[in-house]
Amino acid sequence: MAKKDKLTEVSVKIGTALGKANSKAHQLSKAGQVAKQELHAIAKQVDELKRQLEKTTKRLKKAIT
Repeated sequence: MAKKDKLTEVSVKIGTALGKANSKAHQLSKAGQVAKQELHAIAKQVDELKRQLEKTTKRLKKAIT
């Protein structure tokens, strides 16, 4: 009976470790998704700024000539 108790204790420890690792993996996955969304938003802002710069450049060239 003592061996069964030890096996149970070890299996509980293993299960706990797996649960913690799984939890961390989910947290990292969520963080990665959020970072991806933020990067996409920043890329959109950069594109918009690029368009604005092009328009401003054209206007300045017209004003100078």
